[in-house]
Amino acid sequence: MASEVLAEQIAAKLRRDILRGELPPGSSVKERDNAGEMGVSRTPMREAIRMLAKEGLLVLRPARSPIVAQPSFKEIADAVEVLLALENLSVDLACRHATAEDLARIDKVHAAIAANYDKLDALDLFEIDMEFHTAIAAAAHNEALFATYRSYLERLWRARFLSARQKRNRDRVIGHHAAIIAAIKAQDTTAAKDAVQRHLGNLASSIQPLIEGEQDS
Repeated sequence: MASEVLAEQIAAKLRRDILRGELPPGSSVKERDNAGEMGVSRTPMREAIRMLAKEGLLVLRPARSPIVAQPSFKEIADAVEVLLALENLSVDLACRHATAEDLARIDKVHAAIAANYDKLDALDLFEIDMEFHTAIAAAAHNEALFATYRSYLERLWRARFLSARQKRNRDRVIGHHAAIIAAIKAQDTTAAKDAVQRHLGNLASSIQPLIEGEQDS
């Protein structure tokens, strides 16, 4: 158990380094060097690398160090299309199945974003934002949906962070989240899906210049 916790901590550190650009796309992640820098053994480092490869942040290579993934915009756009369908299904099911405890958790995360929006750095804020969306997916009470949703959320982690950092706008985020919550509480699936579309409908187009700009540089 201690080894699993350590691997998760290492993965969190590497994930943040990737999102902040300290490990840019295409750069290698040397197992031995990184383990030495962090003062850990290679076993939890290897497991952390596997975790990030599963999330799509790293690409494993036979007999070579893994590299930070650099997916094409087409790959990202395809994943965004699926994620939006999952977001819509999540709010649809949450309208029907969310409990009082679910709604309280969603409200709590929303309040944390509103209270700290101007205080947190972009990455800390982004992680809370993703917690908001994950809480809605959990409120759907569908394990198959939740597992698939988490998979696509992780796959788009870096692309969504780049977009969120570029388009940081307190009123937009707080307003869109509030509309989604209100629709779920009213059990209005049409309004909930409309709110999701307003919030995420332009996600692919906002990501495109950032990804293509990276690949052209």
